[in-house]
Amino acid sequence: MSFSKQDFTKVLVAVATLAALALPAHAQEQKIGFVNVPLLMDRAPQTKAAMGALEEEFAPRQREILARQKEFQDLQEKVQRDVAVMGETERRNAEKDLRDLQREVVRLQNEFREDLNLRRNEELGNLQRSLLKEVQDYSQGAGFDLVVGDGVLFASTAVDITELVLRAVEANYQAANR
Repeated sequence: MSFSKQDFTKVLVAVATLAALALPAHAQEQKIGFVNVPLLMDRAPQTKAAMGALEEEFAPRQREILARQKEFQDLQEKVQRDVAVMGETERRNAEKDLRDLQREVVRLQNEFREDLNLRRNEELGNLQRSLLKEVQDYSQGAGFDLVVGDGVLFASTAVDITELVLRAVEANYQAANR
């Protein structure tokens, strides 16, 4: 039986949780928290900033694609309108131009989508690492003994510190962008 990194992490979290809960009653009380990572990612101001920057970065290419699509549509309408009065050679050339332009539009769209997905994944990876560091810093500063996120089957609102971490993330973002 082989364990994936995710399985190992889940087992490690479960063991740590059980160990923390199994301490004798006279031991120091443990402070445990839960962070809803998808919610944190969704609501963090860094996410909105990163997605806005991506939109801005890719806007010129998107405009180029829209212009090429318009060019294709205009040429297609012209060919359909004039096909009855075109000679055989002129019609073949027009159809070839249409096919070539259509291929170019499809190629541009595919490249755009692939490049955007790559950049989005890069930005999300950077964002995840940054937010993980923020969660670690907040948890350590607030004196938590254990904070769990992914893989939790149940977490009461009493241990959900997502809002507190989000406030710290927003404050740090505001401080860094003044």
